Order: sequence, then structure tokens, then C-alpha cells
Amino acid sequence: MPGFLDQEIKYLPGVGPKRAELLAKELKIKTFGDMVYYFPYKYIDRTKFYKISEIHSQMPYIQIKGKIRSIETVGTGHKQRLTAIFYDDTGSIDLVWFRSVKWQSENLKKDKEYIVFGKPSEFGGRINVVHPEIETEEEKQLKPSGIFQGYYVTTENMKNKYLNSKAVNKLQLTLINLAKGKIKETLPPSLVKKLKLTSLENALTVIHKPENSYDLKNATFRLKFEELFFIQLKILAIKHNRENKFKGFRFEKVGYNFNNFYKNFLPFKLTDAQKKVMKEIRRDLNRNIQMNRLLQGDVGSGKTLVALMTILLAIDNGFQSCLMAPTEILAQQHFNSISKFLEGMHIETALLTGSTKASRRKEIHEALTTGKLHILTGTHALIEDTVNFSNLGLVVIDEQHRFGVAQRAKLWQKNDLIPPHVLVMTATPIPRTLAMTVYGDLDVSVIDELPPGRKPVQTMHFYENRRKQVYNFLRQQLEKGTQIYIVYPLITESEKIDLKNLEEGYRHITEIFPDVKAGIVHGQMKPLQKENAMQKFKKGETRILVATTVIEVGVDVPNASVMVIENAERFGLSQLHQLRGRVGRGADQSYCILMSSYKISNESRKRLETMVRTNDGFEIAEMDMKLRGPGDMEGTQQSGMGFDLKIANLGKDVEILQLARKIASEVLDADPMLQSEENRVLRQSLMNKQTDFDWSSIS
Repeated sequence: MPGFLDQEIKYLPGVGPKRAELLAKELKIKTFGDMVYYFPYKYIDRTKFYKISEIHSQMPYIQIKGKIRSIETVGTGHKQRLTAIFYDDTGSIDLVWFRSVKWQSENLKKDKEYIVFGKPSEFGGRINVVHPEIETEEEKQLKPSGIFQGYYVTTENMKNKYLNSKAVNKLQLTLINLAKGKIKETLPPSLVKKLKLTSLENALTVIHKPENSYDLKNATFRLKFEELFFIQLKILAIKHNRENKFKGFRFEKVGYNFNNFYKNFLPFKLTDAQKKVMKEIRRDLNRNIQMNRLLQGDVGSGKTLVALMTILLAIDNGFQSCLMAPTEILAQQHFNSISKFLEGMHIETALLTGSTKASRRKEIHEALTTGKLHILTGTHALIEDTVNFSNLGLVVIDEQHRFGVAQRAKLWQKNDLIPPHVLVMTATPIPRTLAMTVYGDLDVSVIDELPPGRKPVQTMHFYENRRKQVYNFLRQQLEKGTQIYIVYPLITESEKIDLKNLEEGYRHITEIFPDVKAGIVHGQMKPLQKENAMQKFKKGETRILVATTVIEVGVDVPNASVMVIENAERFGLSQLHQLRGRVGRGADQSYCILMSSYKISNESRKRLETMVRTNDGFEIAEMDMKLRGPGDMEGTQQSGMGFDLKIANLGKDVEILQLARKIASEVLDADPMLQSEENRVLRQSLMNKQTDFDWSSIS
């Protein structure tokens, strides 16, 4: 039965059909519930008043008392503006309106006392406030009490239709007054008591109308905890269900292939991090439960070797394995690495991609169904219905965020009896909090050290005026016989401009280094042209590769030890780190040079400083999330979890998230189906909150 919060927003006094349409279109607010969960992004203390002489343009906001000395309207039509000179006993400022000019000029009165609130700026040597809030003392007294005023994000379209932050605040106050006694608790009483949480109704009231900072802190904690708790409850319920429902093949044997490879074919000694991860995987494979493990590690940390050793365990226990990569280049690279590792061992491997010829496909299909083929590496081609295994026991997925949920599930179904074990690999470092949320149903392993002999890439940041020195450095590196990447941004909004920059950059490089062969690669080239250009660079036929981010994943050229990233300020931190991972693949010292113009934002400067300071992918990922927010992080869109945080921040609320996960785990350990009287409220809340949540997947 629909509750109070399920009512359509048009029925809230002050909204009506037109405003309801606007709220739905601009903010996806369709019900009372959507509205009350639309929280302020900041609060301003409206008890503080300034004198005009104290005001400067760097202040975030001001509140002043005074009178209007003069009012003047200038211009006509759209170019009309109204300026009022506002004064107190210490000086004067200008109040300026470009909208509602007629209404303001008719309603403002000279020599009447007003309270003005707004953001100060400077124009022509004078302080002004554009579109200030202006009201009389009497009007202010009529407003609801509360020291802090909430500020809400609104769009330009809303502001043009008089639905600004102040109007949203007014609607919220109407709603919370109507909601008294009608908001049901979503957590069991024992949990509320144990964590000393304020009630949900009180938290929602205080968040929109705080009387003091103590109450606001408690309300914020309650709402953040609840939001993260239900996400963790959903994720862990899926994990519990899978572990109970799906048994896994038991790989008890550590047999001939694994031992032979370890003793006679291992190209270098495993790092301590690789050994630790192998122990975690071995433990999983021996538990009679389907393994679902995420393997994180920077580019070049040796994830493929760990995956191969896991594959050898599968072969020793009579099972086949497959490795799926998002691109043909990456699939080919994995196939080459695995074939090289296994040279001299009698293990059958094959590569299957979109461009595999029909005759070869037929051979592969036959070898798979007879069990002759042990390892199949490929792209999306692996999930085609015609690809059938004799006994698939292990699935390795590389850069899994590039595959949709349905695509990954198809690999599960390649074994009729029991789903295969799953090992997911990513070179995109994921912050702890994001891993607990996006990949919270997976067990996580981390390879956090580079193989011996690898030197960390040295990163430098230069402004445009140092370009000559950069070219001198590149010339010295070319004389040593090294190869160089020069990367340009290619960002969808301005593809044509970017493509022009890339082509001009290529021409410029050929003029600067006329005696060196250069190649060019970008996303608008045909796949075959792209492949040819990359192969020429790989073989050393071209010494400089001018490219866009298409090289972010794929090409492994140990001789390429210098990367120049043009307009580095236009890249995100994760992308810069991924690009940097293309160099440093050999034993020589490698370099990453970040070029930028001098005029860059503070955020861009922080990103570039972080890149210069550290090679630690996890530190970079944490910083990236702080700067960009979790919603933009790579991998969240296709995770299948679909979380949309209203108040919690994964970059800042680590402790609350850890508490939420711990409590969710305790609840599910005691009552996996949430069937007890106490937990029924949780079951109901979970189903109400997660519209995409299929409880049948748990039962």
C-alpha cells in the first residue's frame, strides 16, 4: 500500500503540475520521498551580519543591514539591468539585477531598511552583489527559525522559472511540516538503540531545518549510515546467496603442470605480493564454493602470471580455462604472454577474436568440445553460443568494467553442472571504499609491488615555455635507441578540434625530428589501420607514436621508455596513471612528461602534482575520488550495483562505510533471509529502496 512518501510531488502545496514537471525533468524528483531525500549541499549561518566596510570580493557570502539610496534602470529588453546603491553607516555597495527588473523596481523602496544576502564580487573598482536576496526585518521574522539555512543545487532552467535554492528550501519546510508522524522507521529498534541513532523522521527534519550544529551532525550520521548500510546489505546478501547456492569445483590437486612450471619455467622469482595472492586463490579453490575474486594490480605488476598459475591448477584438476579481454590487441597480448610462458610445456592454447578465420574457428570449437584445448584466450567472441567447452572450470576476465553484467553472466553458463570459478583482473586501482561498494560481492586481492628489476617511472611536469628543453631531452633519448609515445587528448565534446590538434602535433613532430620515423593512431581510424600503426611501433619500424588515449590499454612495447602527455590538465588522474603504465615495461629508466599551459585550475594543478609525487596507483585512485567524486570513477557504471548516493561520500566517509559493512554482515550472518520479526523492517526497506533489487535472487 502506497505510503505518505509515495505521493506524487504535484500534490505538495506550492508545487502543482507545472513545477512537478520541472522537478521531474531537472532533478528526477517525482514523489514526496524523492523530495525529502534531496539534501542541501551546504549550510549558511544566517545569524551573522557584516558591516559594508568589512566586505571584500573573496568572501563566499555576506549578510548586511542598510537602506537603498538610489535605484536606476539601464537599457531595454534583454539587456536591461537595475542597479541600487545600498548603504550603512560605514559605506555603500551596488545591488544589481538582470532578471525581474520591472518587479524589483516597483517593489524596492528608497530609505527603507532591508536585509541583503548574497555573494560579493568586484566590478569597476566597486563591490557589488548580483541578484541578492533582499527582505525587510518583518519578512525575515516570518521565516521559519533555524540558525542554518540549507542551500540546494538547482539548474539554470529552474532559476529562470523562479525555482531557486530558496524556493526549494521553502518546499522542503512545507513537506517536513506535513510529514510529522508519517515517516516510518527503516531500521530495527535494536539497531537504532545499539548505534545511538536519531530517528529517521527527526534526521530528515533536522537535515532540512537544523537548529544547531550538534543536531545536524547526528542527523547527517544517521542518513549516511543508513544509505551505506542498505547498499552493503544488498551486496552482502547477493554474496551470501551465491556462496550458499553455487557450489564450486574443488581443485584439490597441485599437480605436474603447476609444479613443473614453478620449478622449470618461471621466468623470474615471484614477488611476496604475488605469493600472498596465490595463497588466497589456492584457499578459495579448495573450499567447494565458487571463487569470485578481484585481482587488482598496477600495469606490469604480474597479474597475468598469477592468472596463468591459477589456470595451471585448473588443468591439473582436469578442467579447461578461458581468459576474456575487452579488445583484440589486449587478447592477442595475453595470448602471446601465455604462449611464451608455456613454451616447452605440452599445453594446448588458442586465440579466438572477431577476426579469427572460419576454418580456424571450426578447429577451436572442435578442440574445445573434445577437451583437447586447455586454454582459450579471446574477446567477446568467447561468449557466442557456438563456443562450447568440454569442462570449463575457470574464467579469467581482464578489465571487467568494460564488459556488461549480461556478457559476464554468459561465461558462467558455459558449464552446465556447476558455474566455473571467476578471477577478475584490473589494472585500474580502485580505492578501498569503492571496491567495498562496487565490487563488494567479490573477495579482493592486491598485487602492490613491481617485479624485481623494474624501475619506477620518473614523472615530470613542464609548462609550455619549457618545450624546447623537452625536445632536447627527447632527442637525447632517441639517440640512445629508445621509442617515444606522444599522447593528445581526444574528448568527445570537441572531437574535431582535438583531431586537428593531434594532426598538427604529428606534423610538428615530423618537422622537429625529420630523421626519425613517426606514426599516428586515433579512434577514428579503421581498426586495420590502427592495428598496422601499432604493430609498426611494436616492431620498432616507427620510433615515435603520436596517439590519443587508444593506447591506454593494449600495446606492450618494452623499448618505449618515454611518454609525453600533451594538455595533461585535460586528463583525469586514473587516465594519466593508466597512460603512464605504457612505459616502464623494460629494464631501462622510463620517463613520463606532463605538458600543460600555465593557466590551469587548482584541481588540475593538484592532479599533476600527485602524478609527479607518486607512482602508487591506490594513492592516485584515492586522490582521484576525492577530486572527482565516486560517480565518475571508471567501473561504477557497469558494475551492476547501480548505487546513487544522496548524502554519503565514498571519499570521506570511510569509517561510516566500514561500520555499515560490519553491521550488515552481522545481521546477515544471524539471519540470512531477514525473516525474523526484528528484521522484517529491513527486508521491506531493502525492497522499497532498491527498485532494481530482485529478492528472488537471494531466495
